[in-house]
Amino acid sequence: MPATKELRIGVIGAGGRGALARNAHHPEDGVRVVAGADTNPAALARFKLDFGPDVFVTDDYRRLLALKDIGAVFVTSPDFLHEEHAVAALKAGKAVYLEKPMAITVRGCDRILRTAFERKLKLYLGHNMRHMRLIRKMRELILDGAIGQVKAGWCRHFVGYGGDAFFKDWHADRSKSTSLLLQKGAHDIDVLHWLCGGYTARVNALGGLVLYDRIKDRHSPKERGDASWRMENWPPLSQKGLNPVIDVEDVSMMLMQLDNGVFASYQQCHFTPDGWRNYTIIGTEGRIENVTEDCIKLWNRRTHCNPFGDEQFYLPPLSGSHGGSDLSIVAEFIEHVRFGKKVTTSPVAARYSVAAGCMAAHSLRHGGIPVNIPKLSPKIAAYFDAALARD
Repeated sequence: MPATKELRIGVIGAGGRGALARNAHHPEDGVRVVAGADTNPAALARFKLDFGPDVFVTDDYRRLLALKDIGAVFVTSPDFLHEEHAVAALKAGKAVYLEKPMAITVRGCDRILRTAFERKLKLYLGHNMRHMRLIRKMRELILDGAIGQVKAGWCRHFVGYGGDAFFKDWHADRSKSTSLLLQKGAHDIDVLHWLCGGYTARVNALGGLVLYDRIKDRHSPKERGDASWRMENWPPLSQKGLNPVIDVEDVSMMLMQLDNGVFASYQQCHFTPDGWRNYTIIGTEGRIENVTEDCIKLWNRRTHCNPFGDEQFYLPPLSGSHGGSDLSIVAEFIEHVRFGKKVTTSPVAARYSVAAGCMAAHSLRHGGIPVNIPKLSPKIAAYFDAALARD
C-alpha cells in the first residue's frame, strides 16, 4: 500500500531515549520529525539542534497532540508516564511507538491496548532486542529444529551499570518503576517468551535490596540524579549521589511456567563488575547459549564436557545504537504505519512481559508465593496478533 502523504512525527519525551526518533527523520523519503515535548528545557534545545530551528517544541505534551498534521508519536518519556502519554496520543488519533516497558502495571497495559483496539489504531512496542542479530539467530536455530522442541530456558543478567543507571534517579522508587524485574527485566522476559514460544502463566520470585540501601550518600529530592555510567564508580559501595528513595531490589530471581509447558528462569543482579546477558535454551535434542553478546554455541551431540560447543556462530553487531537494533526497529515502525507492513514486536507480548515482571515482584515481596498471570482479552489479543509477521 503506497504512502499518500508525508508522515509527520512528534516525540513525547524528547530527551534521553527520545534520541531514538533521529532514526525516523528522513524528509527526503517523506518522513519528518516536526515536534517535541519535554519538561527539561535542555532536552528541547537539543531537539531543535537535531531537527532544525523551526521544529515545534513545548513543555506540555497536550499541545503537541493538538497538532492536526501529526500522524504518529514516539512516547519515550519515563516509564511511569507511558500509560498517560500513550492513551492520550491514541485518543488524539495518532499511531504510537511506545518505548518498553508498556506501562508499570498490568492494568495500565490493558488500558493502552483497549484504547488502541477501540479506535483501531496502530500501537508499536519498542522491544528492540527482537531486532538484535544475536537474538534473531537464536530464534532461527530454534525454528530450524537445531535443538528439537524447546522445554526450558533461562537468562542471567549481569547489570554491571545498575548502580549508575537505576539507583540514582526515579528507577529506584517503586512508585515510579514498580520493580527492576519489570523495568529492566521486561526485555529479557520478552526474549525468553519469544525464544520459548509462549507467555508466562505462573510465576514466583525471591530477591532483595542487599547492597545499595547501605549507601547513605543521597542527592537532594529537588535534584535530577546523575545516571551516567562511569568506570571509576567501583566498587559498588563507593557510589555517591544515590536517589533519596530506594525501595526496589538490587538482586532478583524469578521462575516461570509458560502457557505451553516450558519452564524458564530469570536472574538479575545490579552490582556485578561486568554487564551482559546470558541466555540458555534447552530442547529435546540439544541446547544453545550465547557465551558473549556476539557468539552463540550449539550443543547437539552427547558429551561429558565440551565448553566449546559442537558448533559456534559469531555475529558481530551492526553499526548503530544497541547493536543496530534501534535503526531496524524504527524502520519497521515507519513501514508499519505508512504501508501496513507486518511487525516483529508485539503489543500483546509486551503486555505479558510486564505482567510477568509485576507478578514476580508481588511474589518476591510476599515470601515467594506462586502467582498466576492475568490473561488478556482474546478479542484484543487477536486484533494485535493480526499485524504480526509469521515465521
